[in-house]
Amino acid sequence: MLLDAEGLFIKVSGLTSEADTLFAIALGANAVGFDFGPTPRQISTTVAHDIVRRLPAGVASVGIFHSEMPERIVEITNTLGLSAVQIEGAMSKTSIRYVAERVNTVIRAVGRPEEAYEYEADLGVDYLLMPESDRHEDMIASLSVIDDPLLLRPVIAAGLDPSSVVGLVQNYDVWGVDALAGIESEPGVKDPVKMGEFIAQARWAYENATVARRSWPATRRERNL
Repeated sequence: MLLDAEGLFIKVSGLTSEADTLFAIALGANAVGFDFGPTPRQISTTVAHDIVRRLPAGVASVGIFHSEMPERIVEITNTLGLSAVQIEGAMSKTSIRYVAERVNTVIRAVGRPEEAYEYEADLGVDYLLMPESDRHEDMIASLSVIDDPLLLRPVIAAGLDPSSVVGLVQNYDVWGVDALAGIESEPGVKDPVKMGEFIAQARWAYENATVARRSWPATRRERNL
């Protein structure tokens, strides 16, 4: 299943409080990410559940999992009613497929740019997130793959801040963007000014893009015909 997004998909990740989550949505984010650890931004399933049940209609909730057991990913995702899972770290194709058969949507974070091509024939992966890290230099290293017309999975670009998001969205055919450390005052605590700037800059860049946008198939099956 694919996520609905009018225009650019904008995800704010690493949220740990209801206040930051709702403020991100009020500013224009159409997806929010909750990290189930182990990381400095880890959120408990209890807190995440309370936040998710208060989200407005149309906002995607994404559970972020790091080298996690596939059974636990499925359990948390379906118990909380999350829209999608974001899989980071080591996981076999068999395990990814196991998860994909039991949840709505799968986002696969890519550690190295060349790994993006490994998921072209994997029917379980709906989107690629690049890079997996939040380092600016890793985002730069991913641009040649992001710009490759042969890449058949929509890309959500990560490792961004209010400054870097403009050039990327204007000049590269990305389906979405993701913000993490680039809009924080400390891990798990969002800076309201940076968050507002990021979302506003991303939307402006999308509306003033210099690159043509592709239309993506509506289902996993259509994408692999």
